[in-house]
Order: sequence, then C-alpha cells, then structure tokens
Amino acid sequence: MEIVIANKSHSHYATVICETIEDAAQVRGTGIAKRKPAYIISKMEKGNAVIALDGDKFAGFCYIESWDHGKFVANSGLIVHPNYRGKGLATKIKKVVFEHSRTKFPEAKVFSITTGLAVMKLNSDLGYKPVTFSELTSDQSFWKGCQTCKNYDVLTRTEQKMCLCTGMLFDPKKQQEQKETKKIKGKVFTRLKSIKQTLFLKKDKK
Repeated sequence: MEIVIANKSHSHYATVICETIEDAAQVRGTGIAKRKPAYIISKMEKGNAVIALDGDKFAGFCYIESWDHGKFVANSGLIVHPNYRGKGLATKIKKVVFEHSRTKFPEAKVFSITTGLAVMKLNSDLGYKPVTFSELTSDQSFWKGCQTCKNYDVLTRTEQKMCLCTGMLFDPKKQQEQKETKKIKGKVFTRLKSIKQTLFLKKDKK
C-alpha cells in the first residue's frame, strides 16, 4: 500500500473516487457532499490531494481545500474503497493529508466537518478541538460547497448556525501557545522540586 501526494498522473482515478464517495453517502445515510471528477482532478493537479494505491488499484483519497486567502484549510472528501476498509487506512490517509496541509499552509487554521465518530476521534488525536460553526471560515464559497449535502436545508433554516455535522478546528497558534505554557510550567515545577530537595537536605543535616 502506498499513500502519496496526488498529481496529474492520477487523474484517471477521479471517476472511481467520486463514485466511491457517492456510494458511501447512500450507505451511511449521512451528509457527504458530492464531487465531480473535474473538481477532484483540479485538486490533484495543484498537489492538494492525497491518494492511497494498492499497486494500480484505488484504495483511498482525501483532498485539501482553502478559504479566506489560505487562512483556513480543510481536509475533505476522506474516503476508503470498500475493499480496503477496516484496516486502518483512513487513519493513515488522514495523518498524511494533515501533515501535507501543515506543510503547504503552516499558518492556516485546519478544520474538519464530519458526522463520523471514528473521524472525530482521529481528529482529536491530531490536535483538533470541537468548535461552533461561527469559529470556522465565513467564506461563502465554503457554504456553497455544502449545497450538495442532504442536510443543507438545516443550514439555510438556521442561518448557517447549526448543522448535523461536528466542526473541529486545529489552530497552530494556540498549539504553539500551549507548548510554550507547558514548557514554562515544566521549568517552574523542576525549579520548585529542586528548592524542596535542597530544603529537605538542609533539614536532614540539622
């Protein structure tokens, strides 16, 4: 199994990718936005997609979408072919496309919208935090992309405030702040521990 950054040479897989996404939506009965082959091909040509291949057989796929001039990025269209499900492939694809997103858009907030518990858990492991939709991009082209979802009427009736999906966000700035806070707390703890040990040693000498 090989997971690579997709390019123009993978364009012939676009049709089967779209068919697999549509079939999955029907089986799950959940809101998965439909995509056309031309759209998938455009992602491949720009290096904004990841594809999993078993030799020359399609196994899985996920692509990157950006909004607000690259301030927000999403990993969308995660799909695994039925023949390769239950083997942890979705997790591997998600990790690869997440790292690729961080490399191409290091300052961007990365978000994910899903109804799947498995994807929510995976997102959490990668550092995503659950957020309200108001914290996601306000770019109207994003919401337009939701129109092919069966649950789109919920968004229109609630003025884009509610959805059956769960929004999750990875904020690189907050992650860095948390790391710095942990470092400071760690240094303070080490310093206090050293002081306590010194005091105990002085007490024992007395």
